Amino acid sequence: MESILEETAGRATRYVRDLGTQRVAPLPEAVRALDRLGGELPEEGLEPSAVIALLDQVGSPATVASAGGRYFGFIVGSALPAALAADWLASAWDQNAAMTVMSPVAARLEQISVGWVREIFGLPGGAQGALVTGDTMANLTCLAAARQAVLQRDGWDVARQGLQGAPAVTVVASDEVHVSVLKALSVLGLGRDRVVRVPVDDQGRMRPERLPRLNGPSIVCAQAGNVNSGSFDPVGAVCDLAHDAGAWVHVDGAFGLWARASPRLRPLVDGVERADSWATDCHKWLNVPYDCGIAFTREPGALPAAMAMPPAAYLATASPTEPMDAVPEMSRRARGVTCWAALRSLGRSGLAALVERTCGFARTFADRLRAAGFTVLNDVVLNQVLVSFGSDAETRRVIAEVQQEGTLWAGPTVWHGVTAMRLSVSSWATTADDVDASIEALVRIARR
Repeated sequence: MESILEETAGRATRYVRDLGTQRVAPLPEAVRALDRLGGELPEEGLEPSAVIALLDQVGSPATVASAGGRYFGFIVGSALPAALAADWLASAWDQNAAMTVMSPVAARLEQISVGWVREIFGLPGGAQGALVTGDTMANLTCLAAARQAVLQRDGWDVARQGLQGAPAVTVVASDEVHVSVLKALSVLGLGRDRVVRVPVDDQGRMRPERLPRLNGPSIVCAQAGNVNSGSFDPVGAVCDLAHDAGAWVHVDGAFGLWARASPRLRPLVDGVERADSWATDCHKWLNVPYDCGIAFTREPGALPAAMAMPPAAYLATASPTEPMDAVPEMSRRARGVTCWAALRSLGRSGLAALVERTCGFARTFADRLRAAGFTVLNDVVLNQVLVSFGSDAETRRVIAEVQQEGTLWAGPTVWHGVTAMRLSVSSWATTADDVDASIEALVRIARR
């Protein structure tokens, strides 16, 4: 065991060391070589060192260097050094974070890290949070709590009675709602096609004056950080109108809620603390390894009301509320270890600096690409930049050639009917040199 772990640590260290010089997207031949890992399962196994050697030799060249400084796709962070090292240690510990008795350290680190994030976001002191796989599961968990709460007010316990025969629940979201919210609504039986849509402005912000009249059990989904433009719904105004009608307000803040860490950017998220639930990712701007997200609810009992299980004799515990009582999973990875390590290594000032630095790089991309004659389609208020290189066909060509060339990676989107390249800057590993090299490659390829 000791020798294989030392060997693997050496291979992982070399991989991280070379991130800054390797191409961001793998070569086609490296992807084709992955066939060497397949075929029929052999009758006889390999020695552990041979397994790791094969995995490294074939697998590492076929990775996307999203942990490096020149990956600007999908709002992906890298893993901070302390968080990556903590992840290795957590894997060695191999803890199940379902109950305190199964891992006191996992339960305590989850409690501490969730509390720190609650303070960073400026959420109410009594708000309850729990770690999940990411923002999709956080949205599902929060919306399950919302469904339970709004139906409970009508005398219907959906956790016990199910949805059949339940009062109808009205769900309202903007025309720019993220697909993870729609997926959560589908899984919860609330139906993505039944969502009442609210028009948005030219930056994708919900127009609260266009909210429909709400009657009966209702949930309003707002957004902190539009996945294309980076803009924020006016959550305070949404809460005023929705709460007057007795509706629950949920905020999808996968990356945008982390703007609360920055004194300069915090005003963008004014009013978000007045919502009833919040979903976020930690593997985006907090830069922890995959996977990690947090679901928060204002009322501390809202998560267990939707997620707690019936009693089971073998699950008797000393604590009235266990980590697994607030989330869909029972067996759970100890995500609090990496979340705690990232927060403890950064501190408040380090986290604020990370957010502000990456937003500054986004403005650099926008300013220099605009100066080079290309069109920036959004107001760059956060870390998102949308660029058109001319016609839709020309923009698609540039994106394809950029991905193939390998200096950086950025993906496509469509904004107000226009094809655009989407640049998302959220990695601690990105440097000014990375930005310079990326802009040089973009301009060179676009002018080719």
